[in-house]
Amino acid sequence: MSHRATRIAGFVGFAALVVAVLVLPAFVSDFKTQQYAYVGIYLIALLGLDVLTGYTGQISLGHGAFMAIGGYTSAILMVGNTQFGGPIGGGVRDVWTIPVAGLVAGIIGFLFGIPALRLSGLYLALATFAIALATPSILKRFEEWSGGGTGIQLFGKPQATGSLSGEVTLLGRTLTYNEWLYYLAWAFALLAFVGAWLVLRGRTGRALRAVRDSETAAVSSGVSLARYKTLAFGISAAYAGVAGGLFVVANAYVNPDTFPVTLSIALVVGVVIGGLGRLAGLVFGAIFLEFMQQYWSQGEDLGSLLPGFVIDQTKKPGGPAIVYGVVLILLMFLLPDGVGGLFRRVGQLLSRRR
Repeated sequence: MSHRATRIAGFVGFAALVVAVLVLPAFVSDFKTQQYAYVGIYLIALLGLDVLTGYTGQISLGHGAFMAIGGYTSAILMVGNTQFGGPIGGGVRDVWTIPVAGLVAGIIGFLFGIPALRLSGLYLALATFAIALATPSILKRFEEWSGGGTGIQLFGKPQATGSLSGEVTLLGRTLTYNEWLYYLAWAFALLAFVGAWLVLRGRTGRALRAVRDSETAAVSSGVSLARYKTLAFGISAAYAGVAGGLFVVANAYVNPDTFPVTLSIALVVGVVIGGLGRLAGLVFGAIFLEFMQQYWSQGEDLGSLLPGFVIDQTKKPGGPAIVYGVVLILLMFLLPDGVGGLFRRVGQLLSRRR
């Protein structure tokens, strides 16, 4: 497809996404609306990770840690930590804590990107994985800030919009609490999508892709590796912080186990399913994370899909993990470039026919 046709298709696709987001709650249950709110939250985290991994080529297995930073930032701003002996009082409305969560996580991510300049490939992946492993334990040690293993309870707090009444009035319309969470999450998700597109379509995006394709060629072309690698880490961590803040607001509770190391692995899976360097496909990666993980946790349902000679659910656990693994393997065989790569191939096929 030509550049003009690709841009037009992108605008049409984004407009269709906006329309779908606006009307979806009218066609699904209140419980499903809550689930699709989490899809929007995952989409934000995947967008940030794709900037780092898909467009810059830096592998991160620790983005759950940056989500934790954003989540705890929102929680502490909402209720404070004076109840744990800390110096900060709360009182900030949940909506206003989310941009701050992104800013704090982005700064920490940028600072982490400075020593990470010496690492690449598997060494960088292991370093970020170590952060994801250590974060829950670190949070438990700073009990005066995080509440330790007990965590911070947000449900029923006046700073949590709609949690007391169960309803929120927005633009003259009364929404249920789950509808409010849905529109809040997707408002940030759509803004994040536009922001990522604006960053990646211009000079910054070309520099990031140059770093991914060949660092030697990028340097010879005048691209500063230090500047763009740390910038990618900062942007990616900021997106993760926003997603973490929204995640905590949606859960109305946070403790160190809210962001386990498996979350970081799941985010990588979501990016691969959506397609590395394919922003449009990440919506499907987010859907996969929310709904496949839900069914994965329901061992009885997934285990029933397996024949008895493979695994007996009454005697041996593990059916959900087997099904989840088989699904991932099949997706990698059928869609090696992810859903975004499928979109691209369909576009090329249509262009050739025309």
